[in-house]
Amino acid sequence: MLPLEVYDAAANAFRLIGAIIIIYGGIKAAAETLGKEVLGRPLGYGEIRRDFTIKIVFGLDFLIAADILQTLVTPSQEEILFLGSIVIIRTVLGYFLTKEATEFNLD
Repeated sequence: MLPLEVYDAAANAFRLIGAIIIIYGGIKAAAETLGKEVLGRPLGYGEIRRDFTIKIVFGLDFLIAADILQTLVTPSQEEILFLGSIVIIRTVLGYFLTKEATEFNLD
């Protein structure tokens, strides 16, 4: 079994990667929206929203992985219940965001 520090470091790395992906998606969506509004670029809002939604879902996957690794470090009953609720919420959120990304067509 690996030392607890390795699990902790991996969980923190996954959290950071997930946050970076979501922040990058938000900045990119904001820049593309400004580009459309100010410069009149032909990119549609539906495409911008779909791309941002995909980034959010991808980032959430990394955050779920971080929570799972963190629970491996401290596997108390309270931590397992907390992890279960977090995973359920993020999975439901990810499902509906993915559904929206595939079905949402504006423009």
